[in-house]
Amino acid sequence: MRVLSVNQGRAEPIANAKASGITGIYKQPCSSAVTITQHGLVDDTICDTENHGGLDQAVYIYGTPDYDWWSSQLGVTLEPGTFGENITITDLQSATLVIGDRFHLGSVVLEVTAPRIPCITLARRMGDPAFLKTFRFAERPGVYCRVIQAGTIQRGDAVQYEPYAGSPVPAIELFRDFFTPRHDESILRRHLAAPIAIRARRDKEAQLEKLLGQHT
Repeated sequence: MRVLSVNQGRAEPIANAKASGITGIYKQPCSSAVTITQHGLVDDTICDTENHGGLDQAVYIYGTPDYDWWSSQLGVTLEPGTFGENITITDLQSATLVIGDRFHLGSVVLEVTAPRIPCITLARRMGDPAFLKTFRFAERPGVYCRVIQAGTIQRGDAVQYEPYAGSPVPAIELFRDFFTPRHDESILRRHLAAPIAIRARRDKEAQLEKLLGQHT
């Protein structure tokens, strides 16, 4: 695997999406090396900080096999950054990844924390009001990562994959569970034992507390 593209976005207007009326989803490939800190790419813009960004969702990655599939389905060639990802990686299929998997690229180490959940901004970006449903059932979400080691990366850097050594929680399982939650104690505890993103952790902790309260 290699870094095909490193993508940054700036605040731009977008109609009929989030209330702020601006977005950082329109990512463009960078021509030179980019610094990545624990908060993500330097000079990248995140407007919807309630749902995106933060230490546990600092970097969004997507892969070329998923891009190839989308291009075939939509009948158009999609350029790197179309889905708002920060890093486009060759030979990476997001549906195969497990929470806690790590990627070493350049001097940077990333750890998978969550699948990307589609929002209205993505639908507006794609020019299709029904795209949220399309994205859901395609099950090619890409993944968010926390930054384990900051550094710099650029196009062409080799990417080394390090599988998670703990009990596996597939990212696609969390993706499906977002849309159809399973209120089962053993499942919730298994998810919480993995290094999932803080937003998902809060939701699952609340689900578990409610479930246990029903049993008392």
